[in-house]
Amino acid sequence: MRIGVAATPEVAIPTLDWLVASEHDLVLVITQPDKPAGRGRTMQQSVVADWAQGRNIRVVKPSSSNDLVGVIDDLDCVVTIGYGVLLPQHILDLPKHGFINLHFSLLPAYRGAAPAQRALQNGEKITGVSVFQLDKGMDTGPIYSKKSVAIEPHWRSFELLHALAQEGPSTVSDALAMISAQVAPSAQEGSASLAPKISKQDARLNFSNDASTLVNAIRAFTYEPGAWCNWKEESFKITSAFALDERQLMPGVIAVDGQKVIVGCANNSAIEILTVIPAGKKEMTAAEWARGARLNGGESFG
Repeated sequence: MRIGVAATPEVAIPTLDWLVASEHDLVLVITQPDKPAGRGRTMQQSVVADWAQGRNIRVVKPSSSNDLVGVIDDLDCVVTIGYGVLLPQHILDLPKHGFINLHFSLLPAYRGAAPAQRALQNGEKITGVSVFQLDKGMDTGPIYSKKSVAIEPHWRSFELLHALAQEGPSTVSDALAMISAQVAPSAQEGSASLAPKISKQDARLNFSNDASTLVNAIRAFTYEPGAWCNWKEESFKITSAFALDERQLMPGVIAVDGQKVIVGCANNSAIEILTVIPAGKKEMTAAEWARGARLNGGESFG
């Protein structure tokens, strides 16, 4: 089949690599327009655009959905992977077999922009990927294929997303085979839940929660946008931690035990923080930060 891919983030790369080597003809990559990035705010294209240009595959960066009219009409199917744009039905109808989407959850659970992150935040043990027919709803279309993935206890969002991305090729392959064989997708079944986009405020750590809730938040929001709190009125990111047995520490209060940096949470629980990113600095171990900050114990995060 003549395939287009609409994608923006790095998680699309494994599926793109598979498609370019498959029996299908990847003729077009659609991605979001260049955006300012870094301290210099220079315009930068997506990693997907870099990938496509390095393989001499045509790249389109539409400023509106209607720019796709006349561009995708001769395609058999468009695969979307984290494209980041809701497409109207008249655009979805242009390719012969419409659009399919690789979504990083077992639908109908976690519909929305941040399914992997919200699964970690909620302490899920299993998630997966789904390929479904795009319609005008929010991840509501019928499903072609699914794959489950067990979540390792230490995984953070970038590690979970990497694992899910590796399931993309086989799941998309199954869906395209079903389309070629004219096998219809199946309606979604089960309880639906939402995975809304993560704001900076969502990622703020609240030490009035218990330790497991804090650890799940750190796993979910590392490295983007970053799980953070205040230290001396500046943003302070905690990038890895684990829950401890019962400790008598007030929420947010810091204790230093040798090389260990411990923070009190609700219900007499606590976390040991392992790595941090202080404001204006690179990631370091919590012990390195504690030495540099000359902690004596008894200080607290805001």
